Amino acid sequence: MSVGTYLKAKKIIQTNEDIADFIGGQSNELIKLAEERLGIKFTGLYLDYLQNFGAGNFGSQEIYGIINNNFENSSVPNGIWYTLTERDELNLPNDFLVIYDTGSDELFCLDFNQLDEKGEPKVVSFVPGVELENQEYEIIAEDFGDFLLDLVMHEV
Repeated sequence: MSVGTYLKAKKIIQTNEDIADFIGGQSNELIKLAEERLGIKFTGLYLDYLQNFGAGNFGSQEIYGIINNNFENSSVPNGIWYTLTERDELNLPNDFLVIYDTGSDELFCLDFNQLDEKGEPKVVSFVPGVELENQEYEIIAEDFGDFLLDLVMHEV
């Protein structure tokens, strides 16, 4: 259950403040600005993540999100800036939002073209340098909640 896994991950983050380093929740106005810039409407679980954590690290795991309104000249963990950069440089599909870099030639993205019955996007892999017609878009997690729980469990 996606909401349940997300809530479990959220609780783990909140109860392990010593290894949690997040920007902090972002305003609905800034989130709307990011949505407009990307042409993507954030949904349930990832929207809650942005509203509560913004972006940051849990242990060695860096989860991208929104850090400020500078979407043109920024750095990770600004997922909006990173997604726009990858669209320009790597032809990242417009319905993808980069949320995690594996550090081994693979990006994990929310795929807003693959939504479940609750409107939650799947987490898929994107391999930079591979032509779009040759991408496999492996499903990494059924939704952001499952993905986040898996990440935080590696750190506790």
